[in-house]
Order: sequence, then C-alpha cells, then structure tokens
Amino acid sequence: MTDMQWVAHAQDGQARAGILQTAHGDVPTPSFMPVGTVGTVKAMMAESVRATGAGIILGNTYHLMLRPGAERVRKLGGLHHMMDWPGPILTDSGGFQVMSLGALRKLDEDGVTFNSHIDGSKHRLTPESSTDIQHALDATITMAFDECPALPATPEHLAQSMERSMRWAARSREAFVPRPGYGQFGIVQGGTEPELRAQSVKALMDIGFEGYAIGGLAVGEGQALMFQTLDVTAPRLPTDKPRYLMGVGTPDDMLGAVARGVDMFDCVMPTRAGRTARAYTERGTLNLRNARHAEDLRPISPTCSCPACTKHSRAYLHHLFRAGEILAPMLLTWHNLTYYQRLMQEMRAAIMGGTFDATARKMRDDWGRGDWSLDEWPQPHLPPVP
Repeated sequence: MTDMQWVAHAQDGQARAGILQTAHGDVPTPSFMPVGTVGTVKAMMAESVRATGAGIILGNTYHLMLRPGAERVRKLGGLHHMMDWPGPILTDSGGFQVMSLGALRKLDEDGVTFNSHIDGSKHRLTPESSTDIQHALDATITMAFDECPALPATPEHLAQSMERSMRWAARSREAFVPRPGYGQFGIVQGGTEPELRAQSVKALMDIGFEGYAIGGLAVGEGQALMFQTLDVTAPRLPTDKPRYLMGVGTPDDMLGAVARGVDMFDCVMPTRAGRTARAYTERGTLNLRNARHAEDLRPISPTCSCPACTKHSRAYLHHLFRAGEILAPMLLTWHNLTYYQRLMQEMRAAIMGGTFDATARKMRDDWGRGDWSLDEWPQPHLPPVP
C-alpha cells in the first residue's frame, strides 16, 4: 500500500470525478460520508449503511474521547473493528464541537480547556492530543485541529482565528504518524473573507497534507455567500489532492459545491431528517407525517431501491411515525442515505460523461416540481388492500 492519494478520472468544468485510495479501501468521488459521531450512524446498523452505497463514514474526536474514551476504543480494536466498519473512516478533530460549547470552554494559544456537556468534567484538547486521539481511534483520515469561529465576525477576529488555526495545523502535522494508506487533511479557515481564505490555503500547502478541507462554512452565512467563498477558495487548492467541504449539506448545496470542484461531504441532514419524518427524493422533500400520506399506497420514490421504498408504502410509514414506532426513523434514515449516495453516483456519472451542467439543471428543475401527482407516477402503485 502506497501513501493515500486521490486519482483523477474526469473533469467537467470545475466538477471532478476521481478515486481516493486508502488503507481501508477505495472511495469514488464525489462522495458523501454518513455521520457516525459516536461510533454509529444513528438508527442504522453498519451493514445497512453499507447497503446504501456508502464507502466512507465519519466519527468525532470530541464525542469519542468523552465516551467511551479513546484508549478504550483502541483496546477494543479501533473504531473499524468496534463498529463493524472495515472501510475508511474520517474523524473530525473535535475543534468545531469544542468551539460550539461557548461558556463551557476557554481558548488559549496552546489549545482549548472545556467542560464536558455530559457530566461537566474538565478536559483539554490541543493539536497534539487531538491528533493522538485520532491515531488511537485508528482513523483512516485524521483532521487537523482548528478553531471554527461563529459567523458573522469581524475581519480582525477572523484573521486572528485563521492564523491560530494555521499554527495549530503545523503542530497537528508534526504530531501525525504517517502510515501507508492513511492521511491527514488540513482545514482552510478565514470566514467569508477572500484574502484570508487565500492566506489560509497558502499556509496549509506550505505545510503539506494528503487532502484539504474547507471549514467554517454552512454556519449561517447562507448558500450564496458559501458559494462565493468556494469560488475563491477551491481553485487555489492543489488539483491532485481531495477537497472536502465540512458539514454540507442539502442536495442543492452539494450539487453547487461539486460544480465548484469539491469532492467530499458530510452532514447530519439525511439522518436527522429521517428521524423527523422528512424524506429526500428526486422531486424534493416529503413530510411523511402529513395527513395526505395516510392512505397513499405508493412508495416514497418510484426509483429508490431502499427497503422503505421496495417493501412499504407511504401510508405505512405515516402510520409508524404517528404511532411513535422505532422502525419509522430506521426505514426513513435508510431511504435518505440511499438517496444521498445515489445523488453522488449520478453526479459522478455526469462528470464522467461530460453532461454535468445539463444533469444539474434537470436535478434542480425536478426538485422544484414537487411531489409526483398520481397522473404522472411512473409506475403502477401498490393495489388496494382487500
């Protein structure tokens, strides 16, 4: 096994298709990583996540260091063995979670001291300890420890924060233990300030990483400003390294980001939506709690291969949610993750075929059309119950 590397397969405009080669298997890009924060993708068994088409998942340093503890995960064989996921795992450094604690954390040049949101106990994360914890977890992709400032913020504050994150990135890189097929990503910061983003990219490239993440977005700045920031950031990143947009997002967010050269994504949206009765489809989002689904014998989508669609009706799912049954979020989470993976596959195929712009226009048109009417339903729905 050689070093982790991203191999380009095709490019259409700025949109890229490739393969990320890792010690735990290859990942086609564009790629969506289901979020398995504490060693599980909520409401899903690992084999179910694999069945959706996912090839890589995400874990989190902050949550796993608090419970069950990095050393215990190591003793249990690492995150891959513990959660039955032999494929690649990317671990967030914990920086975003720690910075979100507000009054529960204290920031200094060396790192962050914080109180656990679970029991109030005091802990500390530094670039070195975050990197060491991710090593103990056996993360395939380790993230550099960074400061993620809340937006809006003044340019002065963003500059100070970005510069500290770059110093932390250098320390994270120094602490990283290189292994064949493993890698570490640096994180570009700088808010929505183009010059700060440019400075951050240069600093990270001078350090040198196996991949580059774009952090500090999808934190309330709005899609238009996020896309503007990507427009000035992504083209500055190395063309032979993977690009990861952290914490994004909706199908339309990801479509726009792929158009701007992004390769990898993670977000809690599909799993969270699955627990709150919202289903993503090629015709927009459906709310399965709505009364109009109570006697609808059609599946959620006529083209989806997940168990929620191939085995059950909207009416049944509506009933499960109204009854508060655990099976409801399980089935709908499976559906949403399957849709997200299919979206990645369709974008990849369009890039490979040189039809990305046309495919993107059709996807957006279809999302805007709303749910299928009975007249346009593309295949017969289930027969009435006798």
